[in-house]
Amino acid sequence: MEDFRSAQKIIPGVKGLILASLFLSDPSYGQITNLKLYPISYDYMLEIESPAFINDTVETILIVTKDNKYALVPVTVENGKPLLYSRKVGTYWGKDNQMFVDEGDFPTLAITGLHSEDRLDNIATITGIPIKIINCTGRPNAYSTAGFMADDEDLISILKNDNKTVQKLGLTHPQLAKPLFQIWNLILKERELGNLNPFYDNINRIYYKDHILNFRLIGSKGWQISIFMDEIQGKHNIHIDRKLTDKEEKFINEKYSFLNPEKMKNLKYRLSNLDFSEMLPYYIMRYGFYEGHTDYRTDPVSIAFIFGLQSLEEIDKNIEGRLYNSLFDHFVSK
Repeated sequence: MEDFRSAQKIIPGVKGLILASLFLSDPSYGQITNLKLYPISYDYMLEIESPAFINDTVETILIVTKDNKYALVPVTVENGKPLLYSRKVGTYWGKDNQMFVDEGDFPTLAITGLHSEDRLDNIATITGIPIKIINCTGRPNAYSTAGFMADDEDLISILKNDNKTVQKLGLTHPQLAKPLFQIWNLILKERELGNLNPFYDNINRIYYKDHILNFRLIGSKGWQISIFMDEIQGKHNIHIDRKLTDKEEKFINEKYSFLNPEKMKNLKYRLSNLDFSEMLPYYIMRYGFYEGHTDYRTDPVSIAFIFGLQSLEEIDKNIEGRLYNSLFDHFVSK
């Protein structure tokens, strides 16, 4: 792909505790204490859940290297050192503000992990920038060749429609941001260890819940700035996919048998593949923004499916049997 794509406040007091609870609570996480962390690796499959917590505080995911070694990578989601791509002052590779939410613009998002539709109907600016300006800079061939939204979409329609989908799924925006942050933190660990290069292939598989995810990473010589004029930047194309199980294939083939072969193929691909930059988890956490229907859209349905946050049957039921429409229909400006 050709290019990659704050006036923010720390979540105070009770709001921060509520959001942290929504964000971090996951009873399916395993607990383990006696294994060593990456870059230490093992020749055998580790009999643990992934993700897992080490000593209750360090989040880890299980990976497989190109040499078929198994390792537990620390990927704790947290605020860290700045992430800054610059030709003038050097480049800093840190986690940056992974727990920040734009509380000033979206107080309900900061408290509940979901948007207030009334707030979205009446908001005029985000990070001090008029919505009309963000729409302008977010469309294709403005700040980005691919764009952050399609030509027929606008920011508020995207925020509102994705918020409805996340609500129907029974999830929150922070919960959907979390696995993407964990993948990004894996990349940051590889950077720290000196493993990143123009032809990166050190890690090819990731275990996440009950699934094996395929992983690819491509860098860029430049970087993309944010349409919100915050500190968020991006310069990587991160690819995650997983194979549908036989049961999932059967469910889609039967439930959506009315689709022609091309649409069926596209549905399965869009559901089980994600291409995103490191901007996306920050966008989702901070604004509930998954981008519009462009090359970099990171659909909440796809995140929930690929990372096993819900089963395919649960997702389909929650979005009222509109799986194809949910993934492909543009959020058209009104």
